[in-house]
Amino acid sequence: MVVAVQLGGCGHARPVASPAIAKVKLAVLPAESDQFPRAAKAATESMSHVQVGGIDETAVSKVSLEVVQLSIECVDASATCYEAIGHSLAANQLLFAQLGAGPTPGQIRVTVTLFDVDAKVTKRTAEKVFAKEAEATAGVAQLVAEATRP
Repeated sequence: MVVAVQLGGCGHARPVASPAIAKVKLAVLPAESDQFPRAAKAATESMSHVQVGGIDETAVSKVSLEVVQLSIECVDASATCYEAIGHSLAANQLLFAQLGAGPTPGQIRVTVTLFDVDAKVTKRTAEKVFAKEAEATAGVAQLVAEATRP
């Protein structure tokens, strides 16, 4: 955007550049699970296509949350580590899913988190225990929608 400024005397306008407006970037971290690979793939697919309000740019990371944590040597599930992950990915917000065993054998717990790197807080988390991987694969899109709703 260029703004014309009228100068006294000669009457010629001189363009003045306005400051660049920073874009808000969301980094989507692919889900990873050796135990539940189909559910992890479904979670990654859902997160990759979600529209989050206030986001100007979405980038899907090539590596999972765990890989980024190892690379920056911060493996805690804490705001401090998530903030460091966001900075390493040049992102203002993170979206990731974690999959693990549920309370009884065969069950799968899926947690989807939207983290605000700038504010250093979790904006929203959605979690559900599914009876089996097929149910998680079918239901993960709903969890992603819940975690990213305005």
